[in-house]
Amino acid sequence: LNALDNPDAAVFYTSGRTSNEAAFCYQLMVRCFGTNNLPDCSNMCHESSGSALTESIGIGKGSVTVDDVEHADLIVVAGQNPGTNHPRMLSVLEKAKANGAKIIAINPLPEAGLIRFKDPQKLNGLAGHGIPVADEFVQIRIGGDMALFAGLGRLLLEADRRAPGTVVDRAFVDQRCSGFDAYRRRTLDVDIGTVLAATGVERAQLERVAAMLMASQRTVICWAMGLTQHSHAVATIGEATNLLLLRGMIGIPGAGVCPVRGHSNVQGDRTMGIWEKMPEEFLAALDREFGIATPRRPGYDTVAAIRAMRDGRATVFMGMGGNFASAAPDSAVTEAALRSCALTVQISTKLNRSHLVHGATALILPTLGRTDRDIRNGRKQVVSVEDSMSMVHLSRGSLHPPGDQVRSEVEIVCRLARTLLGEQHPVRWERLADDYDTIRDAIAAVVPGCTDYNRKVRRPDGFQLPHPPRDLREFHTSTGKANFAINPLQWVPVPPGRLVLQTLRSHDQYNTTIYGLDDRYRGVKG
Repeated sequence: LNALDNPDAAVFYTSGRTSNEAAFCYQLMVRCFGTNNLPDCSNMCHESSGSALTESIGIGKGSVTVDDVEHADLIVVAGQNPGTNHPRMLSVLEKAKANGAKIIAINPLPEAGLIRFKDPQKLNGLAGHGIPVADEFVQIRIGGDMALFAGLGRLLLEADRRAPGTVVDRAFVDQRCSGFDAYRRRTLDVDIGTVLAATGVERAQLERVAAMLMASQRTVICWAMGLTQHSHAVATIGEATNLLLLRGMIGIPGAGVCPVRGHSNVQGDRTMGIWEKMPEEFLAALDREFGIATPRRPGYDTVAAIRAMRDGRATVFMGMGGNFASAAPDSAVTEAALRSCALTVQISTKLNRSHLVHGATALILPTLGRTDRDIRNGRKQVVSVEDSMSMVHLSRGSLHPPGDQVRSEVEIVCRLARTLLGEQHPVRWERLADDYDTIRDAIAAVVPGCTDYNRKVRRPDGFQLPHPPRDLREFHTSTGKANFAINPLQWVPVPPGRLVLQTLRSHDQYNTTIYGLDDRYRGVKG
């Protein structure tokens, strides 16, 4: 690394399973080295959610808690199959149903987990036909979600025009939103015939769904990869958020936006600074806390990193966990890019495909998983993570480490940083490695909402990070208000005689890990 002509010739990738403490130290080392090249797995999944929500409500995170979902009276599940991708969510949906909630499922396929739910942890879930999940299943055409949400917006606006004040929450819209007039003009111009063609939905069903939205007092809209993996994903998510803004459904109990993330700490890593373009507030706080000068130029995201390696502008790749070769788009291009590097380094708990796709020199650094005991100077260390609801809690390993020489992610990063940056560097890396409480003290000084981190994270249920739209109905956007997203209608037109291919994971696949070749939910045998 020190032999490179430019720090930007190195790429430092992060997987979403990395702990808060390791992620904070990792981004600190990278920025001290002189680059913001911090691509992560979020670039490949919910980056569009973060962009859309930041533009609309001022923060790239969901605005609901588990309790909100359980007490919503209407839940929209779009582009997501909880039965396979988020099985824990099924129990939350079951509770919501028991509390009287209606559920609208929007998906190109009528997945088993969207139609009925059997909880294998309950005796009555092992037999019978299961509990119905979706009250309304919308079998949408691939890429038609934005058109669906825009069409629903038109029906809501038309209903409010017939009976002013009965549908649109005018107090919320007038006081706390920006761009409503432009949104109303654009949306009333949306052609319903185009909506029906783009979505494949019949007019009667569109009206039923609109009626359910208008009848609801507490609506949660959830989504995952089915919405985020399109060229018009940001516009689609903005359009879904528009429906909630119309109804005043941000910052009240039982309502809000809910991007459902898959990795165990992908949201926490971003909070800790794993991003190629962190805001000035974070970088300035990092400089003050450690007496350093971090770079301000944006770094490479995942796609830019692949291109830089392919073109020879980046020659060193380091992966903090994950399976980059399999996770990244366009496997052939990604593998060629990795193989063109002078050095590839993988910090891993298990062997994976990326260890076979490497540069001229390749290193594999085995590391402890969060399930392993981590002892430093006779004291058991703990780490922390953040979930999709902005809840931060401790993670304690209990298993005997796989070997005496296996180091924790924190120790690997800190030892590397000390060697890379020199013993005279102002960051006391050995201190951070020996006592993770010191890392959390630094996090408390740098990361907004993490004051008194060490004490709060040790509460039985941890603590929840602040979320201005949820907590105060405040929107830290360029206008100081929630912004209606106004974009031209986009969908995936299909010429006659052509088919559209959808990619999706099987039930026995989780991210890049394949546990089996069968998919019992879909009746597919490998």
